[in-house]
Amino acid sequence: LLMFLTEYAEFLHCKGKKFTDFDEVRQEIEAETDRVTGMNKGISSIPINLRVYSPHVLSLTLIDLPGITKVPVGDQPPDIEQQIRDMIMQFISRENCLILAVTPANTDLANSDALKLAKEVDPQGLRTIGVITKLDLMDEGTDAREVLENKLLPLRRGYIGVVNRSQKDIDGKKDIKAALLAERKFFLSHPSYRHMADRMGTPYLQKVLNQQLTNHIRDTLPAFRSKLQSQLLSIEHEVEVYKNFRPEDPTRKTKALLQMVQQFSVDFEKRIEGSGDQVDTLELSGGAKINRIFHERFPFELVKMEFNEKELRREISYAIKNIHGIRQVLPCLFTPDMAFEAIVKKQIVKLKGPCLKSVDLVMQELINTVKKCTKKLATYPRLCEETERIVAGYIREREEKTKDQV
Repeated sequence: LLMFLTEYAEFLHCKGKKFTDFDEVRQEIEAETDRVTGMNKGISSIPINLRVYSPHVLSLTLIDLPGITKVPVGDQPPDIEQQIRDMIMQFISRENCLILAVTPANTDLANSDALKLAKEVDPQGLRTIGVITKLDLMDEGTDAREVLENKLLPLRRGYIGVVNRSQKDIDGKKDIKAALLAERKFFLSHPSYRHMADRMGTPYLQKVLNQQLTNHIRDTLPAFRSKLQSQLLSIEHEVEVYKNFRPEDPTRKTKALLQMVQQFSVDFEKRIEGSGDQVDTLELSGGAKINRIFHERFPFELVKMEFNEKELRREISYAIKNIHGIRQVLPCLFTPDMAFEAIVKKQIVKLKGPCLKSVDLVMQELINTVKKCTKKLATYPRLCEETERIVAGYIREREEKTKDQV
């Protein structure tokens, strides 16, 4: 009973130590921040985990994320804005969390970074709750009534206004109870907010968060249950398969080895045929690259070959004359076979360079494909190494035979 009546806090990095003075809690947060990020306004994505035990708080998990920094100061990196943005997106992108889009009332709501980021990950506004702060700092004669009534930029879950302690209040050690009373008095006495005072303030925000989170858990629980049951069935099936498994059984080892080799063969064939389960969107590879070598690269190399038509005609003329010897060369419809063969052989020899180059390119791609397929065998380094060595050796052997044929 004493444990529930006493308010205290615990940090994950200070296990076993209970903080009953919340001024010390604030000092520890500042000290831990300096330890992690340095003393000159550095940043870090490592969270400071704080758990508060109190009969006056609800069971909620809150993640306090930093505001967007536009210009780096102190030890902050030049890309501070992008780093903070990435950090925020890492948390708010999760479908099972609610987003509190906190925006000061004395700024233009249309320029709110919080609402902009929330809209990117929650375009339908199903997980976003707007929180308007600094209502007491608005210029005289202005108010945020249209915003709080959800008329200006509507959200499905609406907006809630709060008035927090100022830095002067914190320095003057104004406690939370006094701050809540002052907040309540502000809403009841303000002509623009008194009609909605019961739907404003920190206590109402706590109540809404607890209710919304409960509803959100209720809505998402069936999907989680279905996913867990599916994973459980998969694991049970895997356990059933390995129930009688004996690691030292030679037959098991042989079967596992054959299965891995067979899988390697299937993966290699799929990468060449283009029917693999993973599609590379960054570059051509496997069969697609080999196809490109044959139908684009090889014709391009042929086109680049130097060809002198006058020289070829002169060679044909000399070949025909040399075949006739001292006999008179008479006009004829067809080139003599010996002259034709001699000229064609000489031209075909010029194809040797592009052909050998294409062979090298194809063989290199085959080797690369082998290496990609053996990545699945990385758990067994020796098997991976031997498979790659044997298959690559066979490919190089075929390469030499192909070059000989060329």
